[in-house]
Amino acid sequence: MCCRLEFGMKASGMRMVTRSWSREPGAGPRGIGEEAAPLGRGEAAAGRKSHRPMRRQRKAQSLSVAYEASDDEKGEGTELLKVPSWEPQDWQQQLANIRTMRSGKDAPVDQLGAEHCYDPSAPPKVQRYQVLLSLMLSSQTKDQVTAGAMQRLRARGLTVDSILQTDDSTLGTLIYPVGFWRNKVKYIKQTSAILQQRYGGDIPASVAELVALPGVGPKMAHLAMAVAWGTVSGIAVDTHVHRIANRLKWTKKVTKSPEETRRALEEWLPRNLWSEINGLLVGFGQQTCLPVRPRCQACLNQAMCPAAHRL
Repeated sequence: MCCRLEFGMKASGMRMVTRSWSREPGAGPRGIGEEAAPLGRGEAAAGRKSHRPMRRQRKAQSLSVAYEASDDEKGEGTELLKVPSWEPQDWQQQLANIRTMRSGKDAPVDQLGAEHCYDPSAPPKVQRYQVLLSLMLSSQTKDQVTAGAMQRLRARGLTVDSILQTDDSTLGTLIYPVGFWRNKVKYIKQTSAILQQRYGGDIPASVAELVALPGVGPKMAHLAMAVAWGTVSGIAVDTHVHRIANRLKWTKKVTKSPEETRRALEEWLPRNLWSEINGLLVGFGQQTCLPVRPRCQACLNQAMCPAAHRL
């Protein structure tokens, strides 16, 4: 049924016409010139005047609708739908305690991490390459060993061209004793050749392209995006972050790999904390929450740590 209402606009002399349609569920608006279907006998009878007393209609309730705004709609005054999600118990207090324990910034990662291994006087493109190389060397390797290897490489002039001109034996000698150094020699050579051919000696600016390089995993890619490009693309999860997240039950269920832990953390941890969580937990894992014989007695989270009584 189509109703037409006309309102005289006294102030401006304008006339506003509004139309509303009532159609069967699933039917679209009636087109111009489309005739209404004839009424059935029951419907015609319903249209006749009735002598029965009219029932008082219920007052329509006003509904408040929350919605997810599109990118074009987002702006001032737009309230986005907040979907409740799972989060671990006491995580905010645990995080505050870890910040307190890490306030000294005196763990190996604080002085020898990827952000400290490149030459700040080198051109930006070379700096980014050195960041990526330090991350490739750091896999399964202590920060002290990685930093030593980077110093030896930088002493010879660490660029894409210099690495490609170095024979495998010499490169192996320079990076030894990093973990899996023979494989890393191969990966470094292959990746450097790709960077020279496809990226003009620079490194890719996306996680997808970074993980496609030989010897580069998700943790390295997210750290490279943060340190080399200044972009927070995700949480970098290594063995320390993986171990601590499971000990504190910061994952909804036990995770089996760092990449699974990353996905679990990103489901609930506020995005504004993603950039700090790696360095914070890595240092905490190096000093307090050790892989073997963790120092629970010195940990401020001992009383609220689900794993403390088991270790």
